[in-house]
Amino acid sequence: MPPVLELRAAQKSFTMHLQGGLRLPVVAGVDFSVEAGQCVVLAGPSGTGKSSILKMIFGNYRCDGGQILVRQGETVSDVASADPRQILALRRQLMGYVSQFLRAVPRVAALDVVAGALAAARTEREEARRSAAELLTRLNIPQRLWSVPPVTFSGGEQQRINIARGFLPERPLLLLDEPTASLDAENRATVIELIAEKKRRGTAIVAIVHDEDVRDAIADHVVDVTSFAKAA
Repeated sequence: MPPVLELRAAQKSFTMHLQGGLRLPVVAGVDFSVEAGQCVVLAGPSGTGKSSILKMIFGNYRCDGGQILVRQGETVSDVASADPRQILALRRQLMGYVSQFLRAVPRVAALDVVAGALAAARTEREEARRSAAELLTRLNIPQRLWSVPPVTFSGGEQQRINIARGFLPERPLLLLDEPTASLDAENRATVIELIAEKKRRGTAIVAIVHDEDVRDAIADHVVDVTSFAKAA
């Protein structure tokens, strides 16, 4: 079976227009693939381009070259050459993303922030809220907080809202940028369980985790990003 995600010679650099057009290479020659039900962890020191690779896959950063192929059935799309409308469609249909920081409408209740992740799937509102409630319970968010905007929450609580919102939809590809960084041991264990469940259901996962115990628990394959950074 072909991989869900395949990067072929992907590269990225930044142009500093206020510095006379100085070009700063980030990564080059990025090659790896992820199959259904597999978790690939990107490893390497801070500043080697791990988060940049995730953002390239999600379409937040445009590639300077190469391909980023995502597959759903017989359909193959190249994120690297897709236009903005195509990228938005891929996000709705194929890709979930858990970033390091929660971005939510300030006055929306936590339960609706999470349930809103199912809007693209046209799930009935009450069904979406029930699914969101189940996930918030597993992530130890007290029910008294469900009606409160998460902008008022602690860092760890906000990250759990972020995780719930990213994990709720069933999409073929899930991108995780330090999902357990702000969590205690109990909630880290819950996230490891959630990742294992996603893998059993056939989700392909690309993750960045600095905690070695978490990495060892979730990774089927580790990609050393330093080799791509050196090539840049």
